[in-house]
Amino acid sequence: MIIDERFTDFINSYNGVQKELLEAVRKEAVSENVPIIRREMESYIKVMLGIVKPKRILEIGTAVGYSALLMAEYMPKDCTIVTIENYDVRIKKARENFALAGKENVITLMEGDACEILPTLTGEFDFVFMDAAKGQYLNYLNYVKKLMPGGAILITDNILCDGDIIESKYAVTRRNRTIHARMRDYLYEITHSDEFDTTLIPLGDGISLSVRK
Repeated sequence: MIIDERFTDFINSYNGVQKELLEAVRKEAVSENVPIIRREMESYIKVMLGIVKPKRILEIGTAVGYSALLMAEYMPKDCTIVTIENYDVRIKKARENFALAGKENVITLMEGDACEILPTLTGEFDFVFMDAAKGQYLNYLNYVKKLMPGGAILITDNILCDGDIIESKYAVTRRNRTIHARMRDYLYEITHSDEFDTTLIPLGDGISLSVRK
């Protein structure tokens, strides 16, 4: 927990709960240790959807479909979502959840490695949510920016790596050092790019908010 847990609990106490199906998906995901967005991230995405009013959303990292379902609840009526997932078990569950919610007509789930799928996408996305393999964020960015028109936003989750990001690489466990290095490279690129304006926000496990110039 990056922020004192008491503050997070206090903030989340004002957010309430989601619709019954979303709460059921969240509860099952948490019980099975499937990574999904945090409560405070839900509220942030809801507000950003209201501000941007996107026509087309791209999500990298579907998991069991929780965040896609959340966005489908709060996005404009004429908006659609393309979401990418690479793990078979999660793909099956996500499809079941989309069907239960009756959102199959607005959510397109693409199966496979995002680095292979992203180059095949066409058209533009004005809202991008990146919440997948942290060590691949920089690779994803190279493809994603080509799909974003001026004014489009990119939200990247888990940039603080549970607090490891501020530590020396020698203080990080050996198995996490590659992710640590790659995330620092990503953060440098996204904050120094001539193509984006970016701010880093200590929300949940940290996010970056980038606007395509």
